[in-house]
Amino acid sequence: MARETVIVIDFGGQYNQLVARRVRECNVYCEIYSYKTPLEEIKAKNPKGIILTGGPNSVYEEGAARCSSELFNMGIPVLGLCYGAQLMNYVLGGEVTKAPVREYGKIEVTVDKSSALFSDVNEKTVCWMSHNDYIAKAADGFKIIAHTPDCPVAAAECAEKKLYAIQFHPEVLHTVEGKKMLSNFVYNVCGCLGDWKMDAFAKEQINAIREKVGDGKVLLALSGGVDSSVAAVLLAKAVGPQLTCVFVDHGLLRKNEGDEVEAVFGKEGDYDLNFIRVNAQERYYEKLKGVTDPEKKRKIIGEEFIRIFEEEAKKIGTVDFLVQGTIYPDVVESGLGGESAVIKSHHNVGGLPDYVDFKEIIEPLRDLFKDEVRKVGLELGIPEYLVFRQPFPGPGLGVRIVGEVTAEKVRIVQDADYIYRDEVAKAANEYKEANNGANPDWMPDQYFAALTNMRSVGVMGDERTYDYAVVLRAVKTIDFMTAESAEIPFAVLQTAMNRIINEVKGVNRVMYDLTSKPPGTIEME
Repeated sequence: MARETVIVIDFGGQYNQLVARRVRECNVYCEIYSYKTPLEEIKAKNPKGIILTGGPNSVYEEGAARCSSELFNMGIPVLGLCYGAQLMNYVLGGEVTKAPVREYGKIEVTVDKSSALFSDVNEKTVCWMSHNDYIAKAADGFKIIAHTPDCPVAAAECAEKKLYAIQFHPEVLHTVEGKKMLSNFVYNVCGCLGDWKMDAFAKEQINAIREKVGDGKVLLALSGGVDSSVAAVLLAKAVGPQLTCVFVDHGLLRKNEGDEVEAVFGKEGDYDLNFIRVNAQERYYEKLKGVTDPEKKRKIIGEEFIRIFEEEAKKIGTVDFLVQGTIYPDVVESGLGGESAVIKSHHNVGGLPDYVDFKEIIEPLRDLFKDEVRKVGLELGIPEYLVFRQPFPGPGLGVRIVGEVTAEKVRIVQDADYIYRDEVAKAANEYKEANNGANPDWMPDQYFAALTNMRSVGVMGDERTYDYAVVLRAVKTIDFMTAESAEIPFAVLQTAMNRIINEVKGVNRVMYDLTSKPPGTIEME
């Protein structure tokens, strides 16, 4: 579909997805490409603007990620961030050296408000710095438009060529007016109209799916999670009775979740769908027997998904298309987007087997971040309790159990997770009742229990125990690209811990995970 697009060129920075997400918040579509992508391919996308990300290298080192000077002479606006800013100046003849004083964290920056980039930005504004190198001398034709006491070129522009370089990171929330700066770039500099909106996306996808599918039959992988549920309703509106939804209960779901999914989407549910439930718990446990490596677990789970769908398709008859709820972070984290390393293979992207017995795979949500998927769900009329359900990984508890997956371990983590979520929900509801329906500040966006592979000595009822340790995880996040540990009240954690140890056989220790993302991921594996 033709749409105005801003392209993010990834030089290995940790915030590459966040840059794209922030641009989309401005209602402008954005995609991520590696710096190794041929320039002709970038040109063919007809971008309205290009953003160069940060990166871990020094531009002057041998083997550092580079780009051609031609990139800056195509007449397309370019914004360089951190490493991208240094690279722009280095390639165009400026000087980049080791900084006498390293800047890291929140720094007050003085900006030139006459620049299109800093329109309506305060003259002194707090920004997030993270650099060892700096631009010692801007390239010819560039004007310095921001500085700090230790960074003489915190931002520079060549307005004539629409080239902008900023040393700090506007994409992170720590840069107070960062979103305004990015909005200024896409609107004031690139001249975007802002036509990337979810109501238009839903209508476009429904029409595109109808055209693609024709009178073919469609099989959809329904997990009951947000992504696959939105995909199911989207496809139901597009092709109706041509769609069959297959729900594979692999035995790695949250407690009672299989029955809950069937209640919503099955014969007695709210949607007129052809719904098939496949109980494959024992099949999965057997396949995962003895497997401890998380990537192998993901691959096995992905392969079994496809094989089960193929088996169900044969029972139905000729099925032309398989639909999956893949979303954009799945694509990027599986190493299929930018330059960043593979973080994890998602069962429906990097985990696909080489051979799939369908004419084509349809992924209608492949271009969307999680919060965009939720917006589409609301546009489609899906109830809020489904749309705002907590995210759940496709491989399920397979990646919330460290080490080998067994039926006993699944039982432990299901029970512990149920208790934990119950206690957090009860505490949140009590707060709402006392505060006119307001959510508590500590309320996490995602929270769950995971099972470590660690066993330790404990004492219960005057007897020695040697049981597993459960980890409680809770994060606050806007886009699931970055996340901070949620500060759940200690009393709530203490109650959850007591219940888990008393009610869940096989557990004698409970821990709380404080790790942010990055450096960690939200899931355990």
